Amino acid sequence: MVNVQNIHLYIYKVKGMLAAMSTTVADILEARAPQQSRGRERFERILSESEKLLLKKGLSGFSIPELAERLGYTRTSIYHFFPTPYAILNELTRRYLVKLEEHVAAAGQEAAQLPWPQVVYRISEAVSEFHNTHPVGRMLILGATASDESHKALELTIEHLGRQVERLMKSVNVKLPRNKPNAAALTVELGTACLRLSYHLHGEITPEYQEECGRAMVGYLQNFATPPATPQ
Repeated sequence: MVNVQNIHLYIYKVKGMLAAMSTTVADILEARAPQQSRGRERFERILSESEKLLLKKGLSGFSIPELAERLGYTRTSIYHFFPTPYAILNELTRRYLVKLEEHVAAAGQEAAQLPWPQVVYRISEAVSEFHNTHPVGRMLILGATASDESHKALELTIEHLGRQVERLMKSVNVKLPRNKPNAAALTVELGTACLRLSYHLHGEITPEYQEECGRAMVGYLQNFATPPATPQ
């Protein structure tokens, strides 16, 4: 006879294991920022050397063992701050996205008096500019997402740039829906897809793909503007 109590106990244990696994996966994606100055210095040096390694070997050639060898550190000392390579990549991505968000905000302010479609094109230009002058940032933000862990970079991109899209449209009294669909997220995805394709095909953002990035975003955002605006 099947023991119902044992089945319930088994299910309870499995749920606990799954919860623990979920917590572990979340933890390995995040850097552990140190509090003490000596730790912060080592933390920053690891990130600095990681950028150099990425420039030399790309995402596919990036590894903690090689990073440790270049730094003269033990692997354990790196794992103390960065449990996996993804924790390093995600921290670098986060930092570049903060810089990109600031760059986009400045471009938006400079073009604030223009019709909103022109502002969107100016933002497309600013984002392309940023990617073409920050090769590591371009690699991390536009590079292929090869695993579940590396999708964190995509989530960060949508979060940071989506805020800029929402602010821009709000400034012209256009409120974008957050659910079904999340219009800001879709706008970022459409523009980023154009830039990502340019990166993979040409290794940089070409003027043609920059133009298509702006066109894609304006075309989609016109669905929420009343009356629809015409790019000039």
